[in-house]
Amino acid sequence: MKVLAINGSHRKGSTFILLEEALKELKDFETEIISLCDYKLEYCKVCNACKRNGGVCIVKDGYEEIAQKLKEADAVIVGSPVYFGSVTGMLKTLFDRSRTLRINWDLKNKICAAISVGATKHGGQEHTLQAIQAWALIHGMIFVADSDPTAHFGCAAVAKQTENGFEIDEWGLQTARSVGKRIKEVLNLLKEK
Repeated sequence: MKVLAINGSHRKGSTFILLEEALKELKDFETEIISLCDYKLEYCKVCNACKRNGGVCIVKDGYEEIAQKLKEADAVIVGSPVYFGSVTGMLKTLFDRSRTLRINWDLKNKICAAISVGATKHGGQEHTLQAIQAWALIHGMIFVADSDPTAHFGCAAVAKQTENGFEIDEWGLQTARSVGKRIKEVLNLLKEK
């Protein structure tokens, strides 16, 4: 089984670190992290070509590769820093473009979880997690949050940039590990069926 982690940040910083932390719990599975900052993504123009073309977008850019990775994954962890109380523009662009995957319900019944990080406590992390959750539910995905001992809406971390990288709060790191733990539990339940 494969777990795809999507770094919705415009750089490889604290969100990337938190995704790595979640994936540490998933060593028994094939894992991959992709960063949207490594791709060129055009906006969805709602031209409806994907509806006419059976889910194929006429815009040719980095989206095709990401869409294929999403199709191949059994579980997806989506991470985003808080940008004015929600996900980054790049991640929202990916969400909008993923309309192509909804035409044939390519993401239905895949596991999804969310990671969010802000510069301050109560800095919009829960709103960001809700935006990711809404995307997953619209695709018919099975959304899971972090698990015991934390169990909330997903990973909600606080990070500060320092001269040596990033300082992430211990609670945030723990919720990232709990996200990975919960995905592992659910994937193992599915393997048993």
